Amino acid sequence: MVHANAHIVLADGTAFPGESFGAEGIGTGEAVFSTAPTGYEESLTDPSFFGQLLVLTSPEIGNVGVNGEDAESRDQRPTVRGLIARKLSHTASNYRAREPLSAWLARHGVVGVQGVDTRRLTHHLRDHGSQMAAFGTGPLEALHEAARAAPSMVGQNLVPHVTPREPYAFTEDLGAWRTRPQAAGGRSRRVVVYDFGTKKNILRNLVERGCELTVVPATFPADEALALAPDGVFLTNGPGDPAAAVDVIAVVRDLLKTRERAPVFGICLGHQLLALALGARTFKLPFGHRGVNQPVLDVATGRVEITAQNHGFCVDEASLPEGVRVTHVHLNDRTVEGLSTRDGLAMSVQFHPEAAAGPHDSTRFFDRFIGAVDAAADRRLAHVGGAATA
Repeated sequence: MVHANAHIVLADGTAFPGESFGAEGIGTGEAVFSTAPTGYEESLTDPSFFGQLLVLTSPEIGNVGVNGEDAESRDQRPTVRGLIARKLSHTASNYRAREPLSAWLARHGVVGVQGVDTRRLTHHLRDHGSQMAAFGTGPLEALHEAARAAPSMVGQNLVPHVTPREPYAFTEDLGAWRTRPQAAGGRSRRVVVYDFGTKKNILRNLVERGCELTVVPATFPADEALALAPDGVFLTNGPGDPAAAVDVIAVVRDLLKTRERAPVFGICLGHQLLALALGARTFKLPFGHRGVNQPVLDVATGRVEITAQNHGFCVDEASLPEGVRVTHVHLNDRTVEGLSTRDGLAMSVQFHPEAAAGPHDSTRFFDRFIGAVDAAADRRLAHVGGAATA
């Protein structure tokens, strides 16, 4: 249900009128735009959007409602601070819908503004950069002051807001979600997943490939993780400034010391934290990469993949230490999209190969992880066998 007149006001004072929907009130967050034409439920529940005001460029939002099954957060709750749309559909025309989008946002206390000229807003954010904003019903002066007072995303460690408090096992029955034959090859693989705000589809892709998952909090000590005898360690996506997560970087640095025993792979924030732990630096992009149409070059194969992405920070290529190579490059701005150590036992990508929602071009990244895990396990078995016959 649409409520009263509302605005989104950026920190630079630019205002965009609209009408409120979802929850009542005022919110603040970093205004960012996503060019994805579909998959709004996945985006709204992606923990990487925590603390942000999501501007969707698709002209109509809400036409398939909300079903809960497509949610990417553990509790199926929205993780965004707010939603800005050109037009809100009042009819959910999909047999899977369980609730209208507006009612779902209201139930979870998320403010939305529709009727906004999202084309002009997106152009402004593209030209002037993502910035803090205030949105909802209220005087323009108050909204502008709230936007100016909101802390910048730079320097914010937001991982503690989305990481689990205790370890847990992910054992979800894939059921009808499975889209390909089991890729386990008859092997059982134990994987420790560091949850910095993971999307459920990352976990599903690992389970689909025969992995038994133990998901742990962001600062779970490396020695305790290795005591679980994992065949591999996975670093997930998440929100905030990676350089501010200094305690997490220390954990990743400890994990890298034993990567021959358990290869370390990362996605999105996990990619950035891996780079920082290896000695590189990160920086904030002007407006980030968010959407399902981002072109990425696989340097080794020359193949161009269309990828799903959601990040505002990037690894500084000039800061990469010796022994770390760039494996993937974004074709729009030539920024780093993938890394690997020389031994191949630590690897990461900036994009989202789990394809939720988005293209399936890059799902083979999970197969690369499985290959590295199996190769490391075979080396350990050969070592043990050689020692036994010596």
